[in-house]
Amino acid sequence: MVAVRDEVGKAVVGQGAAVAGMLVALLCRGHILLEGVPGVAKTLLVRSLAASLDVGTKRVQFTPDLMPGDLTGSLVFDARDGEFEFRPGPVFTNLLLADEINRTPPKTQSALLEAMEERQVTVDGTPHGLPGPFLVAATQNPVEYEGTYPLPEAQLDRFLLKVVLPVPERDDELAVLRRHASGFDPRDLAAAGLRAVASAADIDAGAAAVRQVQVSDAVLGYVVDLARATRTSPSLALGVSPRGATALLATSRAWAWLSGRGYVTPDDVKALAVATLAHRLMLRPEAELEGTSVTSVLHSVLSSVPVPR
Repeated sequence: MVAVRDEVGKAVVGQGAAVAGMLVALLCRGHILLEGVPGVAKTLLVRSLAASLDVGTKRVQFTPDLMPGDLTGSLVFDARDGEFEFRPGPVFTNLLLADEINRTPPKTQSALLEAMEERQVTVDGTPHGLPGPFLVAATQNPVEYEGTYPLPEAQLDRFLLKVVLPVPERDDELAVLRRHASGFDPRDLAAAGLRAVASAADIDAGAAAVRQVQVSDAVLGYVVDLARATRTSPSLALGVSPRGATALLATSRAWAWLSGRGYVTPDDVKALAVATLAHRLMLRPEAELEGTSVTSVLHSVLSSVPVPR
């Protein structure tokens, strides 16, 4: 996974947290939602990850007229055989880039739900399994809301992580300009030297290693206490569900493994708490009116729950 991170770094500058989030999602067999203003390398990040992996990848540009069948596939009449046959859609791949997922109506957004959760799609009552590994990396713009369709809570909960890509610091932005001045073309990653350094078997081996990372009862209790604290927060209408708690456990184990340890510490839990839990929380209307953010509430919970020693 270190080699993958280095390859992505050949194209993406100053988004280390997002790169780490992508690796965690891969190792946990989860999905990731990337959010940021236009031009902060959301799409480039996913394309760079795809270029560094020897797996199948497809990109879907979500638009208001995109239909569910355009994503999952549909039955097509074969005149030669006189029968309908299933033609797989772009979701049948290993790494799916769902670009601007909030640009398409809920009907098409929900077509991804079964694929993300069950790793299959059902067409005309017949299930069709997706290849493994399978990762959905979706992007959305948090600034422009005209003509967009916010993801429903049920679908947000299917994303293991939500990572917000900030505008890079001055030094990082200067490095980006230097690369472009020296001839870097974000549309030609092969010319930038990106190559596949990990296969599906490597991803499977990494995921198996993550499942062997040890977690003490004290750390398990810490994860549960954090989840329960969000459910009693006066600022939140919706706290973390048990699914969210298990997601935090999974991402913490992956982070520990990427850090070279075979056990999880409370710091691992804290490091992944915001990215894993923030999109699963819902503020009360009065808290929103006061300018409170989900992230600030989560930081307050992290500071109030006792850390095991």
